[in-house]
Amino acid sequence: MALVPLAAAGIGALFGLAMLVLYIGIIVWVYSDAQTNSPHSPVLWALVVFFAPFLGLILYWLLGRTQA
Repeated sequence: MALVPLAAAGIGALFGLAMLVLYIGIIVWVYSDAQTNSPHSPVLWALVVFFAPFLGLILYWLLGRTQA
């Protein structure tokens, strides 16, 4: 009976770790992409995505990237 909560905690921890890796990956991608495709500061965009992940990413796609 005690194994079920431990198994659920392990799956939850793996999910949390995957979300953390995805979050950091998005910040790194926005920073590196903004260095080449944005007239604005890459650090500024990385901070926007850091403090408002979903909204920041949408704003970067709409406002931060130059039209190719």
